[in-house]
Amino acid sequence: GLLSVIQRLKGSPEQELRIVLLGLDNAGKTTLLKRLASEEVSTITPTQGFNIKSVHSHGFKLNVWDIGGQRSIRPYWKKYLGSTDLLIYVIDSADQKRFEETGQELAELTEEESLTGVPLLVFANKQDLVTAAPAAEIAEGLSLHTYRDREWQIQACSALSGEGVQDGMNWISSQIMNRKK
Repeated sequence: GLLSVIQRLKGSPEQELRIVLLGLDNAGKTTLLKRLASEEVSTITPTQGFNIKSVHSHGFKLNVWDIGGQRSIRPYWKKYLGSTDLLIYVIDSADQKRFEETGQELAELTEEESLTGVPLLVFANKQDLVTAAPAAEIAEGLSLHTYRDREWQIQACSALSGEGVQDGMNWISSQIMNRKK
């Protein structure tokens, strides 16, 4: 199955994909990006503007754009969406006061013409905190079940510990494989 497809791809030139990583400030986007790049995650500073990292996963080169989530930066998000192969949206599962705000931002993003049909991975981050809402509850609150124009997945994770991150990357890999068929 998947392993044989990956092995065949490894023999071919590495395919590059553009992934945009968005979410409100303090959701854990940069920590997640550093975790994906196997970098140290003990000291993270808020992103002013954006970070770009190339991450190699399952025989693919993923060019991941981590764009700051401060309210003043969000209007510029749409300028980075062109040619996006996959959208990762990160939510702070423990910051329930901002669930409505993050839901509105995600809903606006998915209405962008340049993201039509683009697969969506929602990382329900900070699951290591006792106040974290379960991923299923977040999915319900975001009305993800109403997204019929794209594949989507919600993945509970802790970017700090790495728990659940690889499961999300495996889902991304399956999306890539499905698109190649």
